[in-house]
Amino acid sequence: MKINKKIFIMALASLTLVGCADLDTEPLGSTITSDQKEGTVENNPERVAAGVNAIPTLFSVYQNTVGDYHNDFGYSALMLLADSRGTDLVSQNIGYNWFSYPVAMTGDWNINSVSNVMTWETLYNQIFAANAVTGSLDRETQLGEDADPTLQFYLAQALAMRAFDYFHLAQQYQQTYVGHEDMACVPIITEENADVAAVDGCPRSSVRQVYELIMNDLNDAVTMLEASNVKRADRRYVDAAVAHGIRARVEMVMNDWEAARDDAQAAIDLSDARPATFEEVSKPTFKDMTEPNWMWGIKISEEDRVVTSGIVNWPSHMGSLNYGYASVGAWRFISKKLYNSIPDTDARKGWWLNGDSKSANLNEAQQAYVDESEIPAYVQVKFAPYKDEIYTSTNANDIPLMRIEEMYLILAESTAMAGDAGAGKSVLESFVQSYRNPSYMTTASDSKSVQEAVWNQRRLELWGEGLSYWDILRLKKGIDRRGAGFETAYVYNIAPEDGILIFKIPQIEYEANKLIDGDKDNNPDPKIPDPVEDE
Repeated sequence: MKINKKIFIMALASLTLVGCADLDTEPLGSTITSDQKEGTVENNPERVAAGVNAIPTLFSVYQNTVGDYHNDFGYSALMLLADSRGTDLVSQNIGYNWFSYPVAMTGDWNINSVSNVMTWETLYNQIFAANAVTGSLDRETQLGEDADPTLQFYLAQALAMRAFDYFHLAQQYQQTYVGHEDMACVPIITEENADVAAVDGCPRSSVRQVYELIMNDLNDAVTMLEASNVKRADRRYVDAAVAHGIRARVEMVMNDWEAARDDAQAAIDLSDARPATFEEVSKPTFKDMTEPNWMWGIKISEEDRVVTSGIVNWPSHMGSLNYGYASVGAWRFISKKLYNSIPDTDARKGWWLNGDSKSANLNEAQQAYVDESEIPAYVQVKFAPYKDEIYTSTNANDIPLMRIEEMYLILAESTAMAGDAGAGKSVLESFVQSYRNPSYMTTASDSKSVQEAVWNQRRLELWGEGLSYWDILRLKKGIDRRGAGFETAYVYNIAPEDGILIFKIPQIEYEANKLIDGDKDNNPDPKIPDPVEDE
């Protein structure tokens, strides 16, 4: 990894949070003892707090990686990038669509693409910020009987967010865990090897090794958060429920079904969130992390640079009822095939415009705006504009990273896949009937059919929240865009585990990393998919 990345993190954090630069791993690294490290922290606890606060700040940094590109606005850009590669979020290849390369899949994966460099830099910058915190605290001390609850909370934040970032990297730069455990994944950089790696380089670790790091970090984060009595300031930080939720996601990919079931249940039991009611989702919403169903999110304020930019932010590209790139033609549509599968009794059908550009979820003013603006059929109206102000140019919506509804869906799938299809089906039907569609029933009878039923509910419930592509990969579904509404050139039918589904290690990495050869150590060039006949 490049030494200038560490310098970048220190410089950024010093601009936003006083003292964070002092958390660099060099003065608190392996050359001092654990006792010395803890003594330094005790004398300067505000430095640790500053380092912890810097990590969620990096989730929404404006153009911090690749220059003057309007698709570079932090982690939510990676969410939209991933969704754009799949089947259910449709958009057109027009000049205002900054995510047209992921839609086309013809070059976003290559070594110098903006999409690739932005992903790599965003996630490793967040990892380096987390390493600054993990390098300042002794892990064994904070797992022991004499641990400081506040320092436990701080260290758990860094561990959980580092695991979250490596989980994203692992899924984007290699095929899914099951069946590919020993394949090359991404370099592992922690507080233990950062200084050496900056000089000598670091090879790609295997998928298995990356997931071992992820699980070790999450296991310790869960332990610390459950032991600590520190209450998070708001939902930008990780609590015990969120840590269980992240771990459940990872265990789903690993097909560790019993563990995923237990973690999903723990997340539900420990969370202060509850599922949004039928009435609460029968209107545009999902804009504020204080909403009752949010567990974790990216906090955005009106003063943030991504907001003052006007259009370099998630609502600009994703919103339909606010000003931005979407409002001038870069709309986000639902797959027509998926939309047509939604029963009329389901509140979520109104999350998108129907074939006549109408939605039962819109009030009179919102529908009038849709009509006057000639917004096309099947465009999303799931996400409300900031403060519900139609056509606002203040795009300060918070961004959802985890909602409690996902935990119920994980619980249903993992319960079924752990061997109790009937119980999994019951969880699924109870959730959907209680909160989304009172008429819902499924004919699923065995574990695999329940899993399929859950996937179809995930496609609706979590649409546009950056999770759909990872479901396609972990379930080995492939990408079938027939009947979805994509432009003719991008109607693909891609087989599971095709090379086009993952990215190559970017050139900026292997040029700076002595232990990665850009040719022999990289993922092979994929074959560009050919369009197929549409339905």
